[in-house]
Amino acid sequence: MVLVLTLLNQAVVLYTYALVIYILMSWVPSIQESSFGRLLGKICEPYLDPFRKIIPPLGMIDISPIVAIFVLNLARKGIFSLIVYL
Repeated sequence: MVLVLTLLNQAVVLYTYALVIYILMSWVPSIQESSFGRLLGKICEPYLDPFRKIIPPLGMIDISPIVAIFVLNLARKGIFSLIVYL
């Protein structure tokens, strides 16, 4: 059980890194249109879409990815507390 939770924790960490890379890639549209950018888009957009529907952009700044990463970190802390408990 601990192994499964540890793997899940590592998957959440890797997904957080993927989100950060995808967000940074959005500043340069030519990179986002590459095959790697499209792959990250397919991975990250389904998670970011619900946050974008709830949180409107503030001017030209979209803060929904920050909230999405915050929620992922809360999930990771919950998983970590389960690992420590077991």
